[in-house]
Order: sequence, then structure tokens, then C-alpha cells
Amino acid sequence: MQTAHAPIPAVLRVPLANRGTAFTDRDREHLGLAGLLPPRVETLVEQAARVMENLRGITAPIERYLYLSALQNENETLFYRVLLDNLQELLPIVYTPTVGQACQEWSLRYVRPRGLYLTPRDRGHIARILGHFGGSNIAMVVVTDGGRILGLGDLGANGMGIPIGKLTLYTACAGIDPARCLPITLDVGTNTESIRNDAFYLGRREPRLTGPAYDEFLDEFVTAIQSVFPGAVLQFEDFNNEHAFHLLGRYSGRLCCFNDDVQGTGAMGLAGLNTACRITGGRLSDQRLLFAGAGQAALGIGEMAVSAMRSEGLTEGEARSRCLFMDSKGAIVTERGDLSKHKRRVAHHMEAPSSLGDAITAFKPSVLIGASGQGGLFTSTILKAMGEAAHRPVILALSNPTSKAECTAEQAYAHTHGQAIFASGSPFDPVTIASRTFSPGQANNSYIFPGVGLGLIYSGAKRVARPMFIAAAQALTRMVTEEDLRLGRVFPPQSKMRDVAASVAEAVAGVAFDHGLAGIPRPVNLAEALRGFMYQPEYH
Repeated sequence: MQTAHAPIPAVLRVPLANRGTAFTDRDREHLGLAGLLPPRVETLVEQAARVMENLRGITAPIERYLYLSALQNENETLFYRVLLDNLQELLPIVYTPTVGQACQEWSLRYVRPRGLYLTPRDRGHIARILGHFGGSNIAMVVVTDGGRILGLGDLGANGMGIPIGKLTLYTACAGIDPARCLPITLDVGTNTESIRNDAFYLGRREPRLTGPAYDEFLDEFVTAIQSVFPGAVLQFEDFNNEHAFHLLGRYSGRLCCFNDDVQGTGAMGLAGLNTACRITGGRLSDQRLLFAGAGQAALGIGEMAVSAMRSEGLTEGEARSRCLFMDSKGAIVTERGDLSKHKRRVAHHMEAPSSLGDAITAFKPSVLIGASGQGGLFTSTILKAMGEAAHRPVILALSNPTSKAECTAEQAYAHTHGQAIFASGSPFDPVTIASRTFSPGQANNSYIFPGVGLGLIYSGAKRVARPMFIAAAQALTRMVTEEDLRLGRVFPPQSKMRDVAASVAEAVAGVAFDHGLAGIPRPVNLAEALRGFMYQPEYH
């Protein structure tokens, strides 16, 4: 005998409309919900308390991620209320480092659709498909092709967790209305054979699209974005090095777009360096920067650092001589014949050190920046060498997720006798060395890109200009308090992310107005106007 089930009204199936137990008696009667919900009418605050009670009873980070994802797919207002009220606790769950595991298990854990997947089979129809998703109301698009997800490599369509996570932070930290956000994955295949052969993999089981076919697919996609979502900001995310710089150069003059891995990381890194100089008392132009890694993150930080050093009076040549990069094949020096255009730009005229340790001995850096994706690269020997090369060495272990961090906070402090100024891409717990407790900050792009997006969207910026990222870095540096510095923190606590985003947005929008790039008149009080523009998760 079959049991009859009442159809679920549409309002309960739309995450941005659903209020669950917060629907009033009048709502329930009007919307045909009578009898479908428990009798008690709750407030948003009461609902949020229940969510946190349940969430704190879950121990595994990936299970907490899945619980919150289910909530986001059911009641988006409640999801963002919970997230906004518990940023410090929940950002590591909805984004780095837990999102890395979520991407690795994306196909296995898949439950319901979120975001948009486009494949080369959609050629000729991309604009029509985009038109199904909010029309001109869309203001922020984050797109990946899954080519280089965090430090995990080519995950193909499993990389969708990244644009979803980025846009979650755009809303939680910067107040971008979630109805105006669209995550997109361009499934162009994957070269990771284990993923292609996975019985549960949901993407195209083909090698990556390359060459002219890839370029033509991307060109149609970008053209469609301009046509269907005029004025939207497009963020390129987690493309591999081969494509990241090419796409940024190809499209930055055509529409309002940026690459967070290059420009966002660059601004975040510059802010961390500037703040470290507040601790040491020196200037950035006095530092020597050794980069373990020569991909988008390292080169992005290097370019920002060079610009800042030049503003302090160095020539470009002098500034570049203070930044040495090493990739998987060794130091980036001019005698190498295998360098890409972007690496040739930063190559040194010197005898190549044979190892990272030799580079520290020869170059004598005061700053060591890890963007290598090689967990444990900064060994005790390397960290001790940095402690000898500089009185207060700056150690930035930026690779994500946690398993890819070049060193832990405890290792950095212990092997430099507590003298290191440390920050990392993934969070680490406080460390006590010689009766002093350090609370290292998380060196994550989430301090930059949400505010950049807010500033661009609010000002109606036509293009993204480099001074916007310099201004964003300066704004972030100003948000670090003396108390943060006392705790060894070069970034603010994540509980202040909304304030950070508002400050960064004001700086970015200010550049748009000053450079004639804005699409609206400058308001009398920009800070107040931005705050009023920010989405608040409340039932209306």
C-alpha cells in the first residue's frame, strides 16, 4: 500500500525564500504551509541557536561542512545569520582548510545542485544557459576550471567547492547579496587519471582541453558574461599557471575582472609584509624576500612587493634584486633556459643555489615565503637557518590546505627560539614558547577579495586597476591593532572580517572614483554608503 505525501510548497524549496519554523501563523495560512511545520513559531535567533547546538556536537570538520552546506541549500538566510555571528569559528569549516577535503570528495558527497557547470559541449549556447541564472541581477561571478585547486592540483569538476566557498565569503564577510552571486565551473576535463577513473566522478572523463579549442571556449564564456551579466565582476579562481596569467592579460582590459590567486594573494602578502615591518621597525625596501614557489601566489606577492619598494625610493632593478624565487627545478636565474615569460621577468643574474638551504646562506633573506604546495618543506634546518639570517625572520607558510603548509606555527616558533614573525594560509592554534604565547594570524585571501568585490560592485567599476590592490593592502595593514602585534599576529582575527571587508571596499571604491573608473557619482560619505549597501541576513 502506498502512502500519500503532500507536495512541498515551492517556498520551502527555495533557499532564499524559506524561513522554516520562522514562518508566522499568517504566513503559513497564506502560503499553504498549515500543518507542514511544527506549531511553534521561532525567531531567527532561536533557529540559529539550534543550528550551533547541533553543529558543536559534530566533531569531524568535513561533517560540519556538510551540515552547513545542507543548511545553505535549505534556508540561506539562516545559514548566513549563523555564519556571520560565528565567523572566527566557522570560516575554517566553510572555506580553508576544510573546503580542500570537500573538493576531493565532491562527486562522492554530491546531493543537490548549486552553481553552474559549463562544458565544451555547450559551445554556441553559453549565453542562453547563463540567462537561466538571474539575468542582469548577477553582480559577482567566481569561475574556475579546476586546474589548480588550492595545493591539491587538478581536480576537474570537483573544484566546484572553491567558487561556492569564495562566494559564501563574499556574502558573509562583505555583504554581497547571495541572490546576486553565481559560482561557475568550466569542466574542460582533468589530467588527473585517478579522478577520471573514479566510479563516482561527475565530471567529463576526458583529458583537459588545450590549445585553440580551450581559448575559443573561454572567449565565448567571457563574451557571454559581458552580454548576459553587464557590469558583473568576474573573478578567475584556481586556474593553473599556464592559463592564469594568460587569461588575466587577455581579459583585464575588456571587463571588470581579476585573478584572486595573483592579485588577491599579492595584496594579502603585501599587507602581511607591511605589518611585519611594524614589528621589526624596518622598511619593506630594507628586506630581502626568498620565495619557495614561483607560481601565481609567489609572483603576485613579489610584484606587489616590488611596487611598494619602488614607492619607498628603490629603482625597479634594486627592488627586484631583493626578491629571489625558487621553483621545483631550483632558483629562478637567467642561465636557465626553461623559464616562462613571467619567470624570466624575475630571474636573477647569479649562480644558482643548489637548494633552499643554500639559497638562505647565499641570499641572506629576512623573509621566507612558502607558496610551494609542499607540506613540511620548511624543515628544522631551514627554519634555524632563517633564525641565523635575520634577528626577527618573517616566515609565511601560505600553502593550503593544512597538509600542504610548509611548516606549522609551533615549528616556526620553536626552531627560531620564538623570534619568528609567522603567518600561514591555514589556521593554527596558539603556541607557547618560553612562557610567551603567540596567536598567529591566518594569511588568507579572505582578508582581501571580499572587500575588493564589494568596492567594485558598489562603485560600478568598469575595470580593475593595480592601485586598487595596493590600496586594499594598505587598508588591511591599518586594521591590525597593537594588541594583534603583541600576540605576534600580522593579520586581524577573523571575527573582524566584516570590518576588514568594509575598510578594503572603501579603499578600492575610492580608487575607482579617483581614477574615473566608477559608474556612479561618489557619495558624500563613502564608508556609510558601503555599510548601507551590505546585505544583512534577516527575514523581511
